[in-house]
Amino acid sequence: MKKFVFLFLLFITVSFDTQKPEAYDVGEWFKFRIHYGFVNAGYATLEIKEAVRENKKVYHAIGKGYTVGMSRFFFKVDDNYESYFDKITNKPYQFVRKIEEGGYTKNQEGFFNQGTNKVLVKNYKSNTEKTYNVTENVQDVLSTFYFLRNHPNIDKLKVGESIVVDMFFDDEIFKFKLKFIGKEELKTKFGTAPTMIFRPLVQSGRVFKEEESLTVWISDDENKIPLRIKASLAVGSIKADLDGFKGLKNPFMVKLKK
Repeated sequence: MKKFVFLFLLFITVSFDTQKPEAYDVGEWFKFRIHYGFVNAGYATLEIKEAVRENKKVYHAIGKGYTVGMSRFFFKVDDNYESYFDKITNKPYQFVRKIEEGGYTKNQEGFFNQGTNKVLVKNYKSNTEKTYNVTENVQDVLSTFYFLRNHPNIDKLKVGESIVVDMFFDDEIFKFKLKFIGKEELKTKFGTAPTMIFRPLVQSGRVFKEEESLTVWISDDENKIPLRIKASLAVGSIKADLDGFKGLKNPFMVKLKK
């Protein structure tokens, strides 16, 4: 569960838009239900607000993940990820990572210097700080979500081709690679929606069966929102479905249930 909650927050970033107007705005909110087989294991939420950094208005994204019921009894998860990023360039100014996962905790903030391509990471648990070199177009976990939703080249991908984004996570640059699988009509609680399917490439071994054990379904409309994530684990599988939403900037293109 610990691995999946992080990866869920990470892989909801697999969301793209190649059209204008932009796919999102302040006030957008999503809720996802995470289930292990027939068990309701937890929920995750993602919303975007507005804040001020360096004397200008920026986006403030907040992602939370938590277990519920018996899942919480066996493995308590309370994760909070935040990102402050530029409304025009999408470059991040600051990230927050405050998590509790089955006794494992982390409490840190990162402050990006976009002029020098560095990030100062403050670790409040150990009361330490360190500066890291980063690439020019690096993103944090949540800023990647919005960066990719308006990516200019995703429309050009052919089946089997991939896109890579530099993401700063756990004190290093993480190459987040996504393979385009194709398109599909997906049945959801809101109706049937046209989707784009992506498969993030992950490391096989302890948790996942193989490198391509994760599949993500994204709405094929101007919103480009994640509708489903499915992960095949070493034992069983976990699935996350969109359970609620509000504040979409564009109409949700879905065939309503009769």
